[in-house]
Amino acid sequence: MTPFDIQKMTKYWLTTSEKDLEVARFLFKQKYYPQSLFFCHLCLEKMLKYGFQKRKNKTAPFTHDLKRLAGLSGLALGKIQAEILDNISAFNISGRYVEDKFEFYKKYNRQDFAQKYLRTTESLIIWLKQEFQKKN
Repeated sequence: MTPFDIQKMTKYWLTTSEKDLEVARFLFKQKYYPQSLFFCHLCLEKMLKYGFQKRKNKTAPFTHDLKRLAGLSGLALGKIQAEILDNISAFNISGRYVEDKFEFYKKYNRQDFAQKYLRTTESLIIWLKQEFQKKN
């Protein structure tokens, strides 16, 4: 990829991360809790890919593992943040693959659970934006 392409892709990750957080909020309001959680994962994944590309000036790796993306982006995670990213990573796997979908919907179709992780995602997005604005 050329530097211009990297810049375009970096902007794409940021813009679509923000849109996916809006979708997560909308789905939550409509009581589509498992789907909202899936979009929480998606917006965090895209924000981490944004940060990776912004800091490294190269294409983000193809992975859905949030904790791994954070590490590759040069973020120093605390134990609690690492655990939260691991938990949210599960929303992607369970929400994507057919063999896991029934259990995913059964397990995560609760307002209190989804609300907790939506709020956590919103806080993480704010923190990630601040971290990625710093000079590394």
